Amino acid sequence: MCSVISRVGPVQRALAVTLRLKANTEGSRYAASESRRFCPGFSTRVDPLRDTRRSYCSRMALTDGLLFRQLFESESSTYTYLLADTETKDAILIDPVLETIDRDLKLVHELGLNLKVAVNTHCHADHITSTGLMKKRLVGLKSAISKFSGASADILLSEGDKISFGKHCLTVRETPGHTDGCVALVSGDQSMVFTGDALLIRGCGRTDFQQGCPEKLYNSVHQKIFTLPEQCLVYPAHDYLGQTVSSVGEERKFNPRLTKSLAEFVNIMNNLNLPKPKKIDVSVPANLVCGVHQV
Repeated sequence: MCSVISRVGPVQRALAVTLRLKANTEGSRYAASESRRFCPGFSTRVDPLRDTRRSYCSRMALTDGLLFRQLFESESSTYTYLLADTETKDAILIDPVLETIDRDLKLVHELGLNLKVAVNTHCHADHITSTGLMKKRLVGLKSAISKFSGASADILLSEGDKISFGKHCLTVRETPGHTDGCVALVSGDQSMVFTGDALLIRGCGRTDFQQGCPEKLYNSVHQKIFTLPEQCLVYPAHDYLGQTVSSVGEERKFNPRLTKSLAEFVNIMNNLNLPKPKKIDVSVPANLVCGVHQV
């Protein structure tokens, strides 16, 4: 039997084919858009250095030639971030945790990276950094932390310093308030900022110990982080609710503390009445010496 298309005239046949092709194309586009919506950053490329997939499938920056991994330590709800240049394979690690050192070094090895710098955004009170021990296991690795942290490291960071890896770099912005030595690290194209404990997703770091000062923190966030482009992605050092990423624009609008006036913010922070971190008496002394003694 003849097909439906063959029983109509040439104009009708052309129209039918066109409509069918358009439907197929739009269907493909819809499927692709749904895939991007539920798992943005998905790529079919198999090169592990260029594969932008992440287990969280959250929105991420699309900086050309940048490998990015967000890793999680469950006890302290700490995020560790691995960034690398896909061409040179030079890499840096942000806020590594002692308990997950084997996982982190395994990933670095699997991806064939040359880890250049392990940097802490501040002297942590809730976990011990793995930076010192990692230096013993990776020849040439350097540690970095703010010069105002009071901690020892190979590189003491100041405002405007750049941490380079391949053709990429992170720029240091000093953000005291949670501690005197807090820094935010901003990508070269200002598409990403690693905020440590200064700015969390819909929250911020506490200000009741380790040189904490709510006035300083409020000004740091507003002057050093909220001045970044609104689409700049915010990657904090911790999250306790399963959130993986925010943006500067979102936090400007929806952060329940930092959208308040300075006086209101100070009042909120002075009345949190939080218990002290469980590991503070162990973590702070260790982190002052790069996570281990005699490093």
